[in-house]
Amino acid sequence: MPITKSAKKSLKVSRVKKAQNLKTKVALSKALKNVDEKTVNSAVSTIDKAAKTGVIHKNKAARLKSALSKKFSTTKAKAEKAEAKVEKKAATPEKKAAPKAAAKKAPAKK
Repeated sequence: MPITKSAKKSLKVSRVKKAQNLKTKVALSKALKNVDEKTVNSAVSTIDKAAKTGVIHKNKAARLKSALSKKFSTTKAKAEKAEAKVEKKAATPEKKAAPKAAAKKAPAKK
């Protein structure tokens, strides 16, 4: 057991942090275990919170989010985005470049 006042406070603080980290870890594991197309956004939010508080590393959070987006991105959604791009390109008319005025030559110095 800690003897000094600062050691007692340190023990108390570490216990509180441990409880908070455990709560975040449990929420993260539940979110990842029960994720589906409807709950992807909440799972990503939980991953971001865990990375922000330091429970997991930011690169691990990026890997998890990337894996979720790959898993739940559908080919139908990708096809719709591709069609939208094609329609957008067809809708915008091409502009012709305006002719430039001939540049005036500077007089030669004598």
